[in-house]
Amino acid sequence: MPHSMNFIYYIFYTFSQIVAHAFFQYRVIHPERMIESGPLILAANHQSYFDPPLAGIASRRAIYFLARKTLLTVPILKKLLPYFQIIPVDRDGTDRTALKHIIARLHEGNGVLLFPEGTRSPDGSLQAARSGIGLIIAKTQAPVLPMRIFGAHEAFPKNAKKIHLHPITVVLGNPIYFTENELTPSHGNHRDLYQHLTNRVMDAITQLKLPEASS
Repeated sequence: MPHSMNFIYYIFYTFSQIVAHAFFQYRVIHPERMIESGPLILAANHQSYFDPPLAGIASRRAIYFLARKTLLTVPILKKLLPYFQIIPVDRDGTDRTALKHIIARLHEGNGVLLFPEGTRSPDGSLQAARSGIGLIIAKTQAPVLPMRIFGAHEAFPKNAKKIHLHPITVVLGNPIYFTENELTPSHGNHRDLYQHLTNRVMDAITQLKLPEASS
């Protein structure tokens, strides 16, 4: 068991790997691009409830995930979710507490999974990204690993009641390292800086393609 994982995380991690490979022909393209130590923002598109574990098992270390704060009202989840390294988020507005936790985890040298789009895509296509990830990049100077998940929408789309055994592939992009100059706002305009950083990450995700489609 990797030293970064607690026992319950490891059990769920292993179970997710088995299910993904056995039922969804799961594969990771360019696994050598994953950064396995130090602060890292894993930035992925969002198609399905399957996305967090699909992105999580692409890394060999434990990472942190965001989840709706309302899940903690469910007794069994309230006890289990902390073991899965969950950061609770209030989806009804700007959750400054969650933001502080994300920044703190990155400053501690951890990996955190973020979905720049914020919510699941209704049709599987990429959506416009929100500026929150840009703010986190500016505050932490953490490198970003763009990831694109293919097939999760077909396997378990938003609002679906049935799971389909469709192949799922995660394509990893090259890590993005931001320079000090890139993280300095022009004329003190932080909002434009956050959006610029967000757009750069989303552009990198957009450029990732399945190998069969890249010839």
